[in-house]
Amino acid sequence: MTVTSTPPAATAPAKRKRPISDWWNNLPRVQQWLVLVPLVALIYLLPVLNPPIITTQPGYDFPIAMFEVSRYALVAIGLNIVVGQAGLLDLGYVGFFAVGAYVMALFTSPDSTLHKLPFLVVLPIAMVVTMIFGVILGTPTLRLRGDYLAIVTLGFGEIVRLLADNVDPLRGNRGFQSVGHPPGTNADGSPLFNNSDGTPWYWLCVTLIILVLFLVGNLERSRVGRAWVAIRDDEDAAEIMGLPTYKFKIWAFVSGAAVGGLSGALYAGQLGFVNNQKFDVVTSMLFLAAVILGGAGNKVGVLLGAIVVAYIPLRFQAIAEYKYLIFGLALIILMIFRPQGLLGARQRLLTYGRQAYQRLLGRGEQVSSDGSLASDPTGEKA
Repeated sequence: MTVTSTPPAATAPAKRKRPISDWWNNLPRVQQWLVLVPLVALIYLLPVLNPPIITTQPGYDFPIAMFEVSRYALVAIGLNIVVGQAGLLDLGYVGFFAVGAYVMALFTSPDSTLHKLPFLVVLPIAMVVTMIFGVILGTPTLRLRGDYLAIVTLGFGEIVRLLADNVDPLRGNRGFQSVGHPPGTNADGSPLFNNSDGTPWYWLCVTLIILVLFLVGNLERSRVGRAWVAIRDDEDAAEIMGLPTYKFKIWAFVSGAAVGGLSGALYAGQLGFVNNQKFDVVTSMLFLAAVILGGAGNKVGVLLGAIVVAYIPLRFQAIAEYKYLIFGLALIILMIFRPQGLLGARQRLLTYGRQAYQRLLGRGEQVSSDGSLASDPTGEKA
């Protein structure tokens, strides 16, 4: 007599918890904005609240520390356009930062012989002048790639600093004092924007960051942004497919330069003093470290990287003198264990990528170092 055994019923796989990133990416964009409103309000209130856990006092004034963090964040967004979006290794980004600062000083400081203009008028002028410098630098050099481009951009940063040291109207070490600031007065008649109170400067910088993030976000979802990502992934393949890579690399340099000039102008206004000692190679390396640590190509990632690079030395001043060693070791460890940075670049090129990912995979856009269409969280192929 043959005995047949009934196979045990297949047990249903346990339902896996969805990561927060999946939940976030599945939300419609309007709902994402609504979720972000309380977070943005909290960010604006940080200098006023001065939370005990994250305060930098008594070693360093907390509102000014928050402005320094926001300034680094703005720089990182601009450098991310060049390095993260277009894949162009720029080691001399501090040169654009310096150009913006000097334009602000030349048009607002009493030490300058040029005609004086209001701070808010000079801001766009600083961006335009820096964009012109981006074209001047990019036109002859962006036919280079890799290490050669890195060396040329490094030289550009040093050229700007040396010009400031040797061209007499730029005043070298003497610099420019009493650089202009935005209008506005306190109740007692003192200027609202001054060197000792970082809160108004922080609010202004955070507002500009939001505007720049909005513009950059729309830009990277456009044809220009898709072209940058194609160049970053494989420039030869992009060129074979008919993409005018040289033109789009110039656009990346110009766009990144504009944000760098804007951040430099804000820095000059808050500090109130500009000379050639503020724009060395080491500062440029810190800017690049913020982008690489956070995750090149990811706007939120580079903001996180900028916060780490700017905030930690101000919060823990006992280790501030070792910050270059610490960040260098952090970069080495990160390259070994997580080469995409703290947050990987978004794998999307579509203007309506959210809807496309929902149809193809049943989930939102992914943030990963690998292609999102290759596999899903369960390991099955899409």
